[in-house]
Amino acid sequence: MELSFLYNIPRTQFLDSFFLAVTNIADSYGQIWLAVGILLLFFKKTRSTGIAVLLSYICVFVFGQYILKNLISRPRPCHVDESFQLLVKRPSSSSFPSTHSSWAFAAATAIFMKFKKAGIAAFAAAALIAYSRLYMFVHFPTDVLAGMIMGMMIGMGAVKICDLVAKRKAEGMAE
Repeated sequence: MELSFLYNIPRTQFLDSFFLAVTNIADSYGQIWLAVGILLLFFKKTRSTGIAVLLSYICVFVFGQYILKNLISRPRPCHVDESFQLLVKRPSSSSFPSTHSSWAFAAATAIFMKFKKAGIAAFAAAALIAYSRLYMFVHFPTDVLAGMIMGMMIGMGAVKICDLVAKRKAEGMAE
């Protein structure tokens, strides 16, 4: 059923180029979100959000990329049907969860929790990245959905941790 969903995604030359660009911007390990997190560190107003983005990136890397992918070891659609013509190099890692989706939704959630307008733009970018994983035939829909959910949970957790640390630090300075 998931494969039939992927086969039925409309594909055109324009969409091939567009989603290949989205994939290249996100990079192989979603490094665009590392760059966003680092950029946010430079401004006092956004520093705690930058820390939350970076913390969530690390959490997705450890929990999603290293633990869950190795534990579940689900083959990718492009491994199930090797005849499908890919636009990208065939990934060697497992499919579940989509860590690209996790990184994107973790960062978008962290940004949204502090800056609504910027967060909406980040969610739009995250949605494009998540959909690109389906379009590129490298993830099943459930991989992407799980990655989105995991990312949002990690993003919320990272913001809560940063808020807690900031609160404790402020209480310590008040004493």
